[in-house]
Amino acid sequence: MRVVQVKEDSPMRDLFVGEAAAPLCGDSQVLIAVHAAGVNRADLMQRAGKYPPPPGASPILGLEVSGTIIKVGPAVSGHSTGERVCALLAGGGYAETVAVPAAHVMRLPQNLSFEEGAGLPEAFITAFVNLFQEGELKANEKVLIHGGSSGVGTAGIQLAKVAGAHVACTVGNKIKAAACTKLGAEVAIDYKQEDFVEAARNWSPGGVDLILDCVGGEYLQRNVSLLANKGRLVMIASMGGATGVLDIPQIMKRRARVVGSVLRSRSDAEKGSIIAAFAERFLPLFASGELKVVVDTTIALEKADDAHARMRLSEHIGKIVLKVR
Repeated sequence: MRVVQVKEDSPMRDLFVGEAAAPLCGDSQVLIAVHAAGVNRADLMQRAGKYPPPPGASPILGLEVSGTIIKVGPAVSGHSTGERVCALLAGGGYAETVAVPAAHVMRLPQNLSFEEGAGLPEAFITAFVNLFQEGELKANEKVLIHGGSSGVGTAGIQLAKVAGAHVACTVGNKIKAAACTKLGAEVAIDYKQEDFVEAARNWSPGGVDLILDCVGGEYLQRNVSLLANKGRLVMIASMGGATGVLDIPQIMKRRARVVGSVLRSRSDAEKGSIIAAFAERFLPLFASGELKVVVDTTIALEKADDAHARMRLSEHIGKIVLKVR
């Protein structure tokens, strides 16, 4: 099968399409003929050698796909060959075929294309687990989402909105701000033009109940200063730096919580439970049109380097998707 591989000995660790043996289908797995694969910033980190896959996972890049089931393991019930599905992966998505635990697979709503389906699992599951399970977001609460125009950001804005929360986000330009307000954000703060702390306080003078942060670094203390009583800060990445200053008395005074969260390295059972909870609560809302996958660009598998370049420059709004078939 065709797969995207990394030239380990090249200065830029260039990507190229090579050949690899198709994966075998385990007893509790399904085999998917991949039509499209989502691109994530984690793929860039793995390509650079800074984010190795969990033990036992495929070393091939790619954390989410959509496609058609072509084989079902003997211990699997509830799925059959020919189903249009999308799936969350620990690795292996930049390929023509992938084997995945059946519990990590969701039926693709009929109104979604394969390209849209490939952008659903990683972004929406990440947003879901961190907003509602780690962050305990409730109706009428106020949430600030950093990186509002990213895949996770566009998913998080929509999920929070349909759950009855009030949403603000940070973005890098006016075009991204307009896209986020169209999705349901009440305020989209251009962090390059204004202080997001001041802007968020103007929006919510009493503080915010939840912050979803992908920046880290010097944002840590600024985020904490924005929390309301019993506020929660959920940190899902450290794009702005791995360390920051934490004012412990502020945390104590506000009875606030700072939560660190990852998805990829969780156990198969835990990820299966998260996916089932998301599918029950939110998956039907794609068919009704209340939720949508924002696809920025679809790029051929052979041009995966171009997809990574676009993500590296943060030019995208929503998901970058590789077309495999």
